Amino acid sequence: QVSLVESGGGMVQAGGSLRLSCRAPRMILSTFSVTDMEWYRQAPGKQRELVARITSDRATNYADSVKGRFTISRDSRKRTVDLQMNSLKPEDTAIYYCHTRNQWGQDWGQGIQVTVSS
Repeated sequence: QVSLVESGGGMVQAGGSLRLSCRAPRMILSTFSVTDMEWYRQAPGKQRELVARITSDRATNYADSVKGRFTISRDSRKRTVDLQMNSLKPEDTAIYYCHTRNQWGQDWGQGIQVTVSS
């Protein structure tokens, strides 16, 4: 069974916006509330890199390359973590992965493609 469900990817022109969403339907609320949620990305020929993180107490941090353009948020009731991506650039093109981390372990989503054309 899939534990993380990602949605919202696609193709957009430079300067446009996309919103990624990751849902954890199998995670109970008490577990979700103590889980750090992250978005990573991997471009062709490059290593996977952390894009944004939101901790269980809602502290956030971002890669320098996306600061001021991307916003991560979480909704405990829906068990989701979203990544709002504005002012997209061609170099944002990558497969984006949702990642969860808590005291019991970690999990990865299957990845979703984001393509930004110039």
